[in-house]
Amino acid sequence: MKINHNFSALGQNYLFAEVDRRVCAYVENNPGREIIRLSIGEGCRPLAACVVQAMQDAAAEMGTEAGFRGYGPAEGYEFLRRAIQDEYARFGVKVDTDEIFISDGAKSDLTHILELFSADNTVLVPDPVYPVYVDDNRLDGRRVIYAQANAENDFLPMPNSAVHADLIYICSPNNPTGAAYTSQQLAAWVTYALENDAVILYDAAYRCFLTDPELARSIYQVEGADQCAIEIGSFSKRAGFTGTRCGYTVVPHSLNREKMNLNAVWRRRQQTKTNGVAYIVQRGAEAALSPKGQAQIQKDLNYYRANAAVLGEALDAAKTWYCGGKNSPYLWLKCPGGMGSWQFFDWLLEHCGIAGTPGVGFGPCGEGYFRLTAFGEKEKTHIAAEKLKAALLQL
Repeated sequence: MKINHNFSALGQNYLFAEVDRRVCAYVENNPGREIIRLSIGEGCRPLAACVVQAMQDAAAEMGTEAGFRGYGPAEGYEFLRRAIQDEYARFGVKVDTDEIFISDGAKSDLTHILELFSADNTVLVPDPVYPVYVDDNRLDGRRVIYAQANAENDFLPMPNSAVHADLIYICSPNNPTGAAYTSQQLAAWVTYALENDAVILYDAAYRCFLTDPELARSIYQVEGADQCAIEIGSFSKRAGFTGTRCGYTVVPHSLNREKMNLNAVWRRRQQTKTNGVAYIVQRGAEAALSPKGQAQIQKDLNYYRANAAVLGEALDAAKTWYCGGKNSPYLWLKCPGGMGSWQFFDWLLEHCGIAGTPGVGFGPCGEGYFRLTAFGEKEKTHIAAEKLKAALLQL
């Protein structure tokens, strides 16, 4: 018996667990001090009423002999896959229902999809980026290389023809920076992937926050992407499913590598390793995509957009550089006074009672930057914005 020693390549704590540990330690040493948490991408708005009703109806249905359901299809129920297909059609993208696979969330599939690929592959990730991409591949022993994102390239790295990669992660809008690609920019990545026989893993978890019509809603808006890209979506951020768990992955029929069809391989993997997502949850997700659900969800998204605007106005007033916040729930700011990311974390706790996320936790290029989230309660976000502005102006 041998242990997977790749675990030793990970840090002692996952980034957000480390943030929580430090905040708890600060509170313990400063009893009675209220901390406003703008660190975790966790929504606070309740599930839409029609989602709750759909789940209640589904639960009642399961309590009848005629409506009871046991194991569902591993790829998800047809009704939800059809609803997702219809959403893609609104982007001008044609996706077949049997190219859509329902999962218990984007984070799970971002990990599980790697089972399709050998550990010998080289993986390209943007830096800074959601740390799960790096950790997942380190656990499998893959070589990870970085595409550096910085203020000079608007935190949107473009492909380098001198660098070869087999797997490419793209998150747009990006977590943590909030930067988002246009279809024209994504076209360069599709060309690179096709030339390198690579596969793009496209994380679209935050596309619900896009308002700029110039920005891409799906990588499949680019010609040729169906031959080199897998797209992963989520109901967590747009519909409050962080605790309910539902997402999906699109694997096109035309995606082939080494004489293997990845759609067929992924289907076989799902049939082997999962019994699918609960019927009740999938009915809730279907309701979230209905006209009623979308109307309710847009109100919630506007709630978070307003929070982002309030934080942005505070940073503008304090003449602090930042990006994101307009097509993203995250604001990515430059730490003032030349502070490092963790140094600013401590400063923000001490002077404002605000917890955010140090940029360096998302990669070396994040050093000197900091992420704030708009996923907080409105009243607390307003209080945090005023405290932040006042403290920054005193520096």
